[in-house]
Amino acid sequence: MTATVRTPRIPGNGRLARTAAATVALCILGGAGTAYAYWASTGTGSGSATNGTMQAVTVDALVPGDTLQTSLVPGGTADVILRATNLNAHAVTIYGIAANGPVTADAAHPGCTTTGVTFTPPPTPLTPPVTIQANTSILLTLQGTASMSAGSLSACQGAQFNVPVTLEVRK
Repeated sequence: MTATVRTPRIPGNGRLARTAAATVALCILGGAGTAYAYWASTGTGSGSATNGTMQAVTVDALVPGDTLQTSLVPGGTADVILRATNLNAHAVTIYGIAANGPVTADAAHPGCTTTGVTFTPPPTPLTPPVTIQANTSILLTLQGTASMSAGSLSACQGAQFNVPVTLEVRK
């Protein structure tokens, strides 16, 4: 007689192995697909931004407390002094300075109609650069940029001259 030995069958044992194999295969394929999508995907979109408005940098000549270091005489040169105020919330750099009209004498010298005074602005861009920090002012001395011809009227003696300038500033 031949005896047949059977191993007891555990329900679902083969199904568990097949499920585990399928799960591992899906994880591997899913991970590879995710990696491929991460490196190969493209997209589109849109955005917007606005520029803020930069405040004007103001220029004043000789405010109380500022003093002249040089005097202008016929045939000579002198410094031009500017007080520049930055009202912006960020620092600005003075890029250039240009003449902006005729030089005039102060009101105490009405007879000084022919001043003979000229302004020669420094080369642009300023070297070294001049930076004005946020919400501050600086005193800027432009050395030897004013000159007076020998043809100036005698009524100009002792006058202070207004030299209109324009500053070009950049953020």
